[in-house]
Amino acid sequence: MLKSTMAIAAVLAAFGAAPAAGAAIGPDAAACNSGRGAAALVRVDGFKQRTGTLRIQAYPGTADQFLAKGEYLRRIDLPVTGSGPMQVCVALPHPGQYAFAVRHDVDGSGKSGWSDGGGFSRNPKLSLTRLKPSVDDVKVAIGPAPRALDVTLNYRRGLSIGPAEQR
Repeated sequence: MLKSTMAIAAVLAAFGAAPAAGAAIGPDAAACNSGRGAAALVRVDGFKQRTGTLRIQAYPGTADQFLAKGEYLRRIDLPVTGSGPMQVCVALPHPGQYAFAVRHDVDGSGKSGWSDGGGFSRNPKLSLTRLKPSVDDVKVAIGPAPRALDVTLNYRRGLSIGPAEQR
């Protein structure tokens, strides 16, 4: 049953369809679907466009490692689905404090651009002068069972940064 659920989620993601409500997607989906083990179900919403790729990176919850080059513990890249929030499971090595960074690469180029969006666990307020929040603003405790985290994407809008305007 678990293998078929993972296979269905993979097929839906590949064709841009939204997975069933509550279904985790990504290479670590089994960790969230089993309900056991340290993991985060990162529910990403607020997409400006349904194109490109979504990247989620998990960092240790320490100031010296948060967003430092090569310091992430887990990185997952997936094509953006056609609708709804993306519920990406991120398996973690053990319970502890973690910080999550999310990036929507709108054109799928692999390079950061002005039209790309992003967000963090706990949804801190961002601005053009404060693109990197402190680790204390984003770290969350992950226990021995998966924890759901909601992340709303933010995009540049003129001289400010905030959620995309929903139509």
